[in-house]
This record gives sequence, structure tokens and C-alpha cells, in this order.
Amino acid sequence: MRGFGNWVCVVRRGLRRRVRYSSYRSPQYPSVLGPNLPDVWIPSTNTHRPQSSAIFPKGQTAAIIDGKSIAHDIKSRIAGEILRTKAVTGKCPGLAVILVGKRRDSRTFINIKLKACEEVGIATLIAELPETCTESELLNVVSGFNEDPSIHGIIVQLPLPQHLDEEKVMTVVSPEKDVDGFHPLNMGNLARRGREPLFVPCAPKGCLELLLRLGVQIIGKKSVVIGRSKIVGLPTSFLLQRHHATVTTVHAFTNNPEQITSKADIVVSDVGIPNKVRGNWLKPGAVVIDMGTNLVKIG
Repeated sequence: MRGFGNWVCVVRRGLRRRVRYSSYRSPQYPSVLGPNLPDVWIPSTNTHRPQSSAIFPKGQTAAIIDGKSIAHDIKSRIAGEILRTKAVTGKCPGLAVILVGKRRDSRTFINIKLKACEEVGIATLIAELPETCTESELLNVVSGFNEDPSIHGIIVQLPLPQHLDEEKVMTVVSPEKDVDGFHPLNMGNLARRGREPLFVPCAPKGCLELLLRLGVQIIGKKSVVIGRSKIVGLPTSFLLQRHHATVTTVHAFTNNPEQITSKADIVVSDVGIPNKVRGNWLKPGAVVIDMGTNLVKIG
């Protein structure tokens, strides 16, 4: 395949064990891209708006969202779809992951992705490049995966070393294989009403999936997104707006962030600072999702 030289370590991971998920289909939930509603002011006195008690039982100060159960449900559905597709076509989906350098956090994220792929039946291929690789060398690897018919999705693990232009690299990834949703075409369509991206960034999509599966009312609710990173904060704001929430973004230069957050029905935190959002920042019944990556001591 074009794009690989002697300096690139390529590891192809097959399916080492049989997929144990059944073909179970989970119930249908609303699209994470939001309802197709007109952007007009329509007064209504009979709109059904579930109360917070549906999520936080009376007398309970907080309820933990069971993300593992939801993840298992999603994996079961995907595994079933892959089994059916493979039975018809004889092929399974393939994911290529590109890692530049030896960042421990990047390696951890990649291992999580590889484990999830193996569980549902997705074949994976890893291309490891040295931290000193040139931009043209990286782009050649990306182009090679673009042209490989056995590869249906491409992930360029971020962040990249400073001498590499992330925006340029993401632009070279084929939009049809950009499963991270970072290509300008996909991000642009996510931000535009009436347009749909081919892929939505994974973490923001997971955030909305949690809210939808919990039955959280999003339309008309005050939502605060703490952080505005292009990977999490910004696309999460776009998705909440697509669901007709009233969205406020809080960032490092925002005055009185605790006062703004205290009025929110939904709070999404995208900051890598442990305990940044305190209990006195939140109003009773608020739904809080922490999407930051933090190292904390247990015990």
C-alpha cells in the first residue's frame, strides 16, 4: 500500500476471538443530531417537560449515570449489525489508527479504542510513526489509508507533535473515513442548520447519547458547556444547539463562571482540572457530565 516506508511500524490486529454479543437491537432513541424542528417562536402551554425528579429521586442529592450499561447496549447493537453485514457481504469493517510519537495518554486512548473494536468485530490496523516524522511522511500514510478499500475508518490520534499542522492533516483524511468527525467538511456541516455531517466527533456524540437515553429534556433547557476545545467543547455546543437548548459557553476568560453554571439545567465540563465544578455551582436537579480527562488519587 502506498504511503508506508521502512520507518513506519504497522500492526494489523485481526479478530482473535469470537464476538460474544448477540444480534440484540436496542430501542430506538432520538438522533444525536437533533429533531428537525422549525427555528421559530411557537408559544405553547401544554409542552411536556419531565421534571428533574425523573432522574434524581426525591431526597437524593445526586444520581450517578450508568454509562457502562449504556455502552454495553450500544456495543451489543453494533456487534449484531456487523454480524449481519458480514453474513451478507463476507466482509467486516476495518479501522486504521495512526499514532505519532510515544505519548502515554495517546497510547491509553488507542488501547481503549482497539479493545472496543475487538469486542464488536471491527478489524484494526495501527501505523506508528516516530515523533520526528515529517509532515509529508504522515500525509503519505493518511493518503495510503484513504485509498485502501479494506479500511473504512481512519483515526489520527491527537495531539500531534508541534511541528505538524493538525488542521492540514485532518483535511487530508477522507471525509467518508473521518470517523472522528474532525474534517472541516464534517465540522462545518455540524455547525450548519439543515446540514448533516458524515461523522460526529465521538465524545460529544457520546455525551448527547447519554442525555437522550436518560430521557433528559434538552429542548428549551439552559445548558452550560465549560470549555471550548475543538475536540469536545465546541462540537458539544453545536449538538446541544441542534437539540434547541439555550447554550452558554464558559471558558478561561469568563467572569463569574460559577454564577452562570448555577442557572444551568445541563452542565457539560470539558476541562482537565479535577474538582473544577463544585457542588455549590449546581442547582438541584441539574444533569452534569464530566468529559475531561483527569488523574486523581483513589483513597
